[in-house]
Amino acid sequence: MKATERKKILVAPLNWGLGHASRCVVIVNFLIENNFEPVIASDGDALVFFRKEFPDLKYHELPSYDIKYSKKRSLLKLKLLFSSFSIIKAVREEQSIVEKLVKQEKFHGIISDNRFGVLHASIPSVYMTHQLCVLSGHTTFLTSFIHQRIVSKFDECWVPDCKGENSLGGKLSMKQMKNNISIKYLGPISRLQFVDVEKKYDLLIVLSGPEPQRTLLEVKLLQEIKKFEGKVALVRGVLSASEITDVSDDVDIFNYVLTHKVQELINQSEIVISRSGYSSIMDLWKLGKKAFFIPTPGQSEQEYLAEFMRSRNIAPYANQKDFKIEYLDQLATYSGFEENQNIELDKSLLQIFK
Repeated sequence: MKATERKKILVAPLNWGLGHASRCVVIVNFLIENNFEPVIASDGDALVFFRKEFPDLKYHELPSYDIKYSKKRSLLKLKLLFSSFSIIKAVREEQSIVEKLVKQEKFHGIISDNRFGVLHASIPSVYMTHQLCVLSGHTTFLTSFIHQRIVSKFDECWVPDCKGENSLGGKLSMKQMKNNISIKYLGPISRLQFVDVEKKYDLLIVLSGPEPQRTLLEVKLLQEIKKFEGKVALVRGVLSASEITDVSDDVDIFNYVLTHKVQELINQSEIVISRSGYSSIMDLWKLGKKAFFIPTPGQSEQEYLAEFMRSRNIAPYANQKDFKIEYLDQLATYSGFEENQNIELDKSLLQIFK
């Protein structure tokens, strides 16, 4: 290999909402800064997202895990059970695709963010997750065991969290592994940067996550903000959708925004309403915001994280069906995230690819 050639690393985020993709922006920039050549592999909105963020990179499409949510919380586990069959099929397909890509592209390494089949025996393969413990109610032991078996097939596991009392993920990321895989804690990572700017919005709403729950929350919040006194920005988190016109002049609506714009909007806003997804929590932690969380109904991870943030007096939360705009008054008794947090990734992480 010529000295001027950059080593290629395959980066593959899961397409489930945009949280996995958004945190992989940090990883891609880290690789570029250290003279590696990232190549992206994903599907659906995550792939569209990366094409917009990094138009000059090379891309490959992977099969969709086709994870579906139900409208009713009581049917969620059944819906996810049926999704598991499509996941198994997709994992087998992506293993075959990765086998061909490694020969074709001559990759020197792989970083998979929760994509189970994106690894290869002949090159270093890293798995990134904040869920060493996968919460699923009464079946948490089983789902955690299965996930750890998947993680053990990789050479390293990168956890985007702090270890110990400063953890943002709590028991999700602190669970002990029962195998010898190397676990490296990166600290919370976010593509966003703190900027000290004049406040423009009293409230920012950032919607995300899988359908149909994203739309159900959007409909509810559009009704609730009619009672809000102040300037509002709503980021819908959709890459293609019809416009919303039935709103007051005090509401600015964005279907989708790139990194620089979402960074600007959060920095310009006093408070933020969002899902309690882990990547959203890392962003709000990085920018030191006051937040109100509405976990996705039936998603045990988000429900746990919302309660974890409440127990630490950082942010209140409410169930989606119960939320009222008046609940924002609770924020006065919560500390919010500390201002201007910053984590720099250690270059030694990349030794695995040398």
